[in-house]
Amino acid sequence: MSTEFDTLTTEAHRPELAEIDRRSTLEIARTMNAGDALVPTAVAARLPEIAAAIDAAAERMARGGRLVYLGAGTAGRLGVLDASECPPTFNTDPGEVMGLIAGGPTALIEAVEGAEDSKELAASDLTGIGLTADDVVVGVSASGRTPYAVGAVEHAAGVGALTVGLSCNPGSPLAAAAEHGIEVVVGPELIAGSTRLKAGTAQKLVLNMISTISMIRLGKTYGNLMVDVRASNEKLRARSRRIVTLATDAPAAEVEAALNATGGEVKNAILVILGEVEADTAARLLAESDGRLRVALRQAVDAPEG
Repeated sequence: MSTEFDTLTTEAHRPELAEIDRRSTLEIARTMNAGDALVPTAVAARLPEIAAAIDAAAERMARGGRLVYLGAGTAGRLGVLDASECPPTFNTDPGEVMGLIAGGPTALIEAVEGAEDSKELAASDLTGIGLTADDVVVGVSASGRTPYAVGAVEHAAGVGALTVGLSCNPGSPLAAAAEHGIEVVVGPELIAGSTRLKAGTAQKLVLNMISTISMIRLGKTYGNLMVDVRASNEKLRARSRRIVTLATDAPAAEVEAALNATGGEVKNAILVILGEVEADTAARLLAESDGRLRVALRQAVDAPEG
């Protein structure tokens, strides 16, 4: 294992930082910030691969497939985080975007020894959710060698699911095992081997892209507006009113009336106002267009009520 570490950029030691603990706090912060600034550039270098993976993922999801992230440690936690933010942002079912971490929920807050070393555990976790060929499995590992992540991709490929391997080292087994390999090479960490730093930031940026752009492709937004937002509290209800206002430029009273008529559904309220249809017609048009507001609006304009 020690020899293997010597080949990983994420584990490399930076000799120029050997006495970083003797620097001032501001100097350390500047050094860390300068390193973090390199991460978006590393992600930008992989945008064609990221875009190809997203297009393939959105196609599977459009026919009912799920997006499933798997990883150990920080990588697993980032997957769980990204998945957990999709229901309130895009009104997805909790089962549509899922995050699985080696060792289960306990591993979110404490280390579960040995969990990341098991390919069999990954296969078992995927079997447990009833993985199908329509699903998308994203294995996440900074080293690109974590058995749990590699095993997840290998098992998913055997089922016929779409596979994506996200790592931060070149020539990784994870990328090689996946149909879509994404290697965002961010270089050595400020603290040698602490991949929750630059590698973790890179992984979060890519996972944000995968989920967000997939949802855009699936019609979960209207322009850059969160029209599928779930208004589960007063802040989100206020956001819903603002989104309808931005989309329609309608006066506050009309926005409120449309939201009341549609049970607070933002897409439906926008369609009621812009399409000049009743609430039940808006619901029907959206159902017929698989929730794609632009398509439903065209239908409303082409075939108005009456």
